Amino acid sequence: MKYYIISGEASGDLHGANLMKEIFSIDTNADIHFWGGNLMSEQGGTLIKHYKDLAFMGFLEVVLNLRTIMRNIKFCKQNILDFNPDIVIFIDYPGFNLRIAEFAKNNNFKTFYYISPQIWAWKEGRIKSIKKYIDKMFVILPFEKSFYKKHNFNVDFVGHPLLDAIENNFKTNFTSSEFINKNNLCDKPIISLLPGSRTQEIKAKLPIMLSVVKYYPNYQFVIAGAPALNEEYYKQFITEKNVKIVYNKTYDLLKLSDAALVTSGTATLEAALFEVPEVVCYKSSEISYQIAKRIVKIKYISLVNLIMDKEIVKELIQHNLTEQNLKNELDKILTDAEHIKNLRQNYKNLKQKLGGGGASKKVAELMIGYLKNINHN
Repeated sequence: MKYYIISGEASGDLHGANLMKEIFSIDTNADIHFWGGNLMSEQGGTLIKHYKDLAFMGFLEVVLNLRTIMRNIKFCKQNILDFNPDIVIFIDYPGFNLRIAEFAKNNNFKTFYYISPQIWAWKEGRIKSIKKYIDKMFVILPFEKSFYKKHNFNVDFVGHPLLDAIENNFKTNFTSSEFINKNNLCDKPIISLLPGSRTQEIKAKLPIMLSVVKYYPNYQFVIAGAPALNEEYYKQFITEKNVKIVYNKTYDLLKLSDAALVTSGTATLEAALFEVPEVVCYKSSEISYQIAKRIVKIKYISLVNLIMDKEIVKELIQHNLTEQNLKNELDKILTDAEHIKNLRQNYKNLKQKLGGGGASKKVAELMIGYLKNINHN
């Protein structure tokens, strides 16, 4: 069968790659065209557009890049028509994907959505488009099934694919000494910095993350570099000596980290699943922040706290993301033994709440099963 997959961000690239791997294992004749990144490309198929050309963060940034976004939408529609797939699969990235979903459905393509847009946080009105233009929805957060049930839309909860990605990483051959030597690190304990994958969010947050380096001479700070950005981009923000950059090894880095400063998003969950004490950092343009504050309906911005429905990890948001506040919280997760113990117990509870492994395999089997039934009928 022919599959057209659209992922617009680094996390979607990871989940898309795992989904593609499972699709190929079940459907050996699968022909997959996709929008994604390097991880999806490694699985095979045909890359149409890289997510680095798509990712715009915040309300203001989207407006400023509207012409590029509209060009991409027009190109995508024509590309789908040219490829004529059996199914169009959307991975998160709702602003773009829901527009394409409407087009795809109106042109009689089957539409599956993997990893729900966060309409439970904002833009709940998008449920109308989802019910109208999406044939099947596959969700990865436990509370999403009941959310959609409230709106009379049946979805499949498949578990969180990060559980598999992290478990697979633990199975790989890995020695800390090899990692340290290969990446030119020293023997000091590691504080990892995960500032995101987009230039806009890195520019907003990384300088503040790096402002605390001077307080911790007995640690080394290691930035998890985004694959699409070169080392020179990060060096413009670095003024201290004990800061290094590591590419394509975020999970190996988290394995060795004593603590992490993490941008909001999937990375907060990744750090938690590796049981790394973390501080969540969020900052955007003031206009984007003021708009978001008025329309976002959730109590927390990190997936860890959202899933547990309480503050497990500290969130420093916008004006609270300061050098002094960051130092205070970092001190706590490095030295407060009781706090660290409670945090790790909460991390274990989080894993249980996310369900078992096998999400990528489960969703691939469900998708192909649904497709066979559709085609048979």
